[in-house]
Amino acid sequence: MYKDILLHVDDSPDAAARTGVALAMAARHEAHLTGLFALELDVLPGYVTAQIGEEALRQVRERYQETAAQVRARFEEAAGRAGVAHDWHEARGAATEALCAHARYADMVVVSQSDEDKPGARDPGFPGELALGSGGPVLVVPYVGKHDDCGRRVLVAWNASRESARAVRDALPLLQRAQMVTVVAVNAPDSRNRVPGADIATHLAHHGVEVDVRATSASEIDIGDELLNAISDTSSDLVVMGAYGRSRLREAVFGGATRHILHHMTVPVIMSH
Repeated sequence: MYKDILLHVDDSPDAAARTGVALAMAARHEAHLTGLFALELDVLPGYVTAQIGEEALRQVRERYQETAAQVRARFEEAAGRAGVAHDWHEARGAATEALCAHARYADMVVVSQSDEDKPGARDPGFPGELALGSGGPVLVVPYVGKHDDCGRRVLVAWNASRESARAVRDALPLLQRAQMVTVVAVNAPDSRNRVPGADIATHLAHHGVEVDVRATSASEIDIGDELLNAISDTSSDLVVMGAYGRSRLREAVFGGATRHILHHMTVPVIMSH
């Protein structure tokens, strides 16, 4: 079970949806929820602060602290209503660095998909960076829709890689509680002359998880769409997948499943590296 969940909190429009998923997850697993607010103003380059001026910078910092206080009040009120044990942290520095540092003492990190159409939106690769640097699973919540009840019908994206194996292990507490688990083996190699996906299905069965296996093949540029189609076909409400099975540079140049899902996800995704 997950006993320590870390939530990225801020004043963005998608914060409420992200918080709702984290609270539901914490309540389901009787976990402790930590809200982390990153004081990112303190990482402004020196030439920027010099141009702003000391007095203007002081006022901006005060407004930032007021924002943090308001966000904290909303977080603690929501956690109190949900009956979830919780605490609050503020960390100076960039959100990626702060979350990665705190994630090493948590079972899962909950963040949002980036909405590139919104002013000031985070880089779309923000969740993927956390998966690379946190040492554990990252639950990414879409900026559209309500997903508090996710985890009932789970799709596992399997290609027999180290990253997908890590994702399955990290998601075991969820898989054991799910009503339905579908393993979609995309381009997974045959193992011991067995059908692709059969070995991971056997492994999960040893943990009390019954799965339906679907083996499929796709070109490198089509894997993301193949997964999105499978999500729709199975009415899945959560995806478990490995993140960055190849270099980020190669993904950026040629595309890749991680990048594609982060841009086009329709349900929450647990990513692990």
